[in-house]
Amino acid sequence: MPGIIDRLRMRAKDLKRDINAVYFASRDPRTPWPVRWLAIAIVAYALSPIDLIPDFIPVLGYLDDLVIVPGGIFLLVRLIPPDVMREHRLAASNREHAAGGRGAAAVIVGIWLLSAGLAVWAVYRYFRH
Repeated sequence: MPGIIDRLRMRAKDLKRDINAVYFASRDPRTPWPVRWLAIAIVAYALSPIDLIPDFIPVLGYLDDLVIVPGGIFLLVRLIPPDVMREHRLAASNREHAAGGRGAAAVIVGIWLLSAGLAVWAVYRYFRH
């Protein structure tokens, strides 16, 4: 079983890197404009509150997100010129290892902890009276 989990973990890491690389490549003038528009469409779909299949439908609701977005990223990786993709994959990998990501994660965790503390305090005050 560890083999399967390790492969899935590696694929998820590669997908994350490729998402960043596609973002960088979509802003690169060497990337053909139809590919840029496709990148914008896929990102817009991923961020859109409107889905082809609503998320409240069990299993199928999330299936479109699990197929369309990674499939679109896979297609974009194939359509972006290989030298451009290689360059931006390297940039995305270097950016992942930068400390900025950890700093941002620390800020987000801090906000969540502060929010949880305030919620506990509010519940305590409500029930104390």
